[in-house]
Amino acid sequence: MSHLKSLPPDIPRDKLPRHIGIIMDGNGRWAKKRGLPRFFGHRQGAITLRHMVRYCNAIGIEALTVYAFSTENWSRSEDEVSKLMKLMKKHLGNMEMYLKDNIRPQVIGDRSRLDEELQRKIALTEETFCNRTGIRFNVALNYGGRDEIVRAAKHLAKQVQEGTLRVEDIDEKRMEAEMYTASLPPVDLIIRTSGEYRTSNFLLWQSAYAEYYFTDTLWPDFNEDAMNQALRDYASRNRRFGGV
Repeated sequence: MSHLKSLPPDIPRDKLPRHIGIIMDGNGRWAKKRGLPRFFGHRQGAITLRHMVRYCNAIGIEALTVYAFSTENWSRSEDEVSKLMKLMKKHLGNMEMYLKDNIRPQVIGDRSRLDEELQRKIALTEETFCNRTGIRFNVALNYGGRDEIVRAAKHLAKQVQEGTLRVEDIDEKRMEAEMYTASLPPVDLIIRTSGEYRTSNFLLWQSAYAEYYFTDTLWPDFNEDAMNQALRDYASRNRRFGGV
């Protein structure tokens, strides 16, 4: 692994996003271009992810949320899903690399459909790193933005039904508290790789005022220079949040 570069001087630190979301797209196409099975793309994508987490942490990004496996991805072939889950277990088992970097990984999404071994690895990882104070690294696993909002609505409805919450007390702040990302800063920037222009059910609530950045770069080829280009673009934008 090459030494991490520092933030280029032409990117102002006071214009960095606090929270970045990434839709890591293009693993399969990366492999196909090289005549390799799709899984080789996912494996290379995992290497890219580890490097990007460390880079974002080094330059002072507070939170990074990546789309690893959506609620819709179960429709892929059984073989591909199985290999993706094995890759996730391997990634969680290699989290020691983040210890010296003070990174705090966690998983967001519905864990109920994950097998027991993966659920145990997730719980152990979160417990091991819970006191880290560096970047909050969130892996969205069996995650869907609509599913997250429905889950939050059901939880609030249950509290109303039980008499512990009044309907008139439900507002955006109360809804926000039900999101998986409740303890994190708002999402400022969402990056999607591989030339696709869809949000794909990712962080729907959290991205209400996020800036989107699309690049043709396939995820396995995404590197520090590509991230810096996204950060330059973000720094150049005038974020009005509905104002003038």
